[in-house]
Amino acid sequence: MSANGLSPTGSDVEPLGGGGGAASVGAPLLEISGLRIDFHQAGNVVRAVDGLTYAVPRARTVGLIGESGCGKTVSSRAIMGLLPPSALITGSIRFEGQELVGLPERRLRELRGSQIAMVFQDPARSLNPTLRIGPQITEAIRLHSDVTKTAAHDRAVELMELVRLPAARQRFRQYPHQLSGGMRQRVMIAIALAAEPKLLIADEATTALDVTTQAQIMELLRDLQQRLGMALIMISHDLGLAASFADEVMVMYAGRGVERAPTRKLFEHVRMPYTRALLDAIPRLENASHSPLAAVAGQPPDLAHEQVGCPFSPRCPNATEKCREHAPPFQEQEPDHLWACWHPCGLERPA
Repeated sequence: MSANGLSPTGSDVEPLGGGGGAASVGAPLLEISGLRIDFHQAGNVVRAVDGLTYAVPRARTVGLIGESGCGKTVSSRAIMGLLPPSALITGSIRFEGQELVGLPERRLRELRGSQIAMVFQDPARSLNPTLRIGPQITEAIRLHSDVTKTAAHDRAVELMELVRLPAARQRFRQYPHQLSGGMRQRVMIAIALAAEPKLLIADEATTALDVTTQAQIMELLRDLQQRLGMALIMISHDLGLAASFADEVMVMYAGRGVERAPTRKLFEHVRMPYTRALLDAIPRLENASHSPLAAVAGQPPDLAHEQVGCPFSPRCPNATEKCREHAPPFQEQEPDHLWACWHPCGLERPA
């Protein structure tokens, strides 16, 4: 179910000038190849990301899906250059052809916010509780553009209207605690859009919100993406959300990519048992009231220990000795469909 072609929620606010619009088709905006991220802690090495490879085309949405601790957020923070010094990053992260791994902090600061922006999971922690909403948005605007205080004020109000924050001029002088969770998240999106970035990373941007507000925020992001020509990385544990809003889905497990495909193809032809388990765990409206919820049995592996074989094998109903001893390669097995599994769903494979 591609985000493109779906009807936006509608707004009478015109997109901001300069930087919007569709980009030319060609090389992906972002290319991640063989990304590994290790943390050295108390004498142990924790491999949080292990060989992650995917690309984000211009003006498209890629969903990074998986359980907590699978490496979604760590990999996205590596794109932003926001990992602590204890992180050892190898592999490649290329943005518009420029390698970001090893890039000096000064150059990363120039890209961060202006070209690549991020909306974090908890706006209550991301916003300064002692400052009014307006100054927090104008600060982001003036950081990336040489404008007067008055112009920044007007631009901030324009951004607040763009993200459909009701009574924008009134909200400008309010504090974060005076806004609802959904309103605070809209403020975070306005801050992220201050410099009209080419890539927006939404890290579990709707997790703390009720279902109705979740849908509103995702509709807003989809509308803004289409109108401003942004690419979007949508990080979530919710495959159902990805089904509605992502063009392509990358499923992660234990720091690795385990299945990747265009969204419709992935949902119609699930191959990785872990992806199937995530789908089965989605609550369904047709189920009777108080029906037991399905869950993925077992626990993810401890990333502080070396992984032997397929990391999902202890939880997988299809696992054999081969799975426990040899890790399957993550590669294209059908056109535009990659997975890492010796015994994929729906296919007969020899042991």
